[in-house]
Amino acid sequence: MSRSLLQTEDGRAERAKVPPAKAGGKLVEGGQGASGNVAGADRDGPATTDCLLNVLTVSGPAGEVARFREAAWGTGGIPWHLDLDHEEARLFAPMASGGPEARMLARQLREIIATRHDRLMARWREPGGCPFDLHRLVPIPDAILQLGEDDPQAQSWLRAHWGTTQLRGVRIREEGADRRLRRKAEIVYEFRSADWTPWQTILRLRRDWPKLVLTIRPIYDDG
Repeated sequence: MSRSLLQTEDGRAERAKVPPAKAGGKLVEGGQGASGNVAGADRDGPATTDCLLNVLTVSGPAGEVARFREAAWGTGGIPWHLDLDHEEARLFAPMASGGPEARMLARQLREIIATRHDRLMARWREPGGCPFDLHRLVPIPDAILQLGEDDPQAQSWLRAHWGTTQLRGVRIREEGADRRLRRKAEIVYEFRSADWTPWQTILRLRRDWPKLVLTIRPIYDDG
């Protein structure tokens, strides 16, 4: 079942929380699996301790780097299937003692989730605020999307093909001509990945873009 992960128009991950007095669930937009990825800043807020900082450098012929840059840019949204009946039940369960008022609140939150999810489904292919969109580069098959993000098989697919389940705080750190070589260019991305570096993605991209050199460097915060 889905955790009601949704994507905002600018690629941020966000959760609408039930007021404390009612106890409750939350609604999110996902970025790369959430991936809520934005250029220039981490609008998802502080990175969690289980997210590893990575620096990815993509270099090669200037034209090929430009094509990669365009191909990688997206909203960061993933069009996961969303079971709205399940979401409403999940939201209502912890506040069921509130009676009809709680039921109404759960229904209102369901409508918010549905509206944002419809927006994501309609716009996830458009250019957005995520400069390194994993779903653009290594697309999740429709059969996996239909399972929903929380399905164990979907999570296994992400780990097997992306090497991570989520990116956060994606930004372009620098880009331009490679000063070492003429007619060469490079672009440097920075992002945090859930649990580990997305090695499977890098291996796939090296096969898909043989003219480019992709070098990724994990940075461990503890030094």
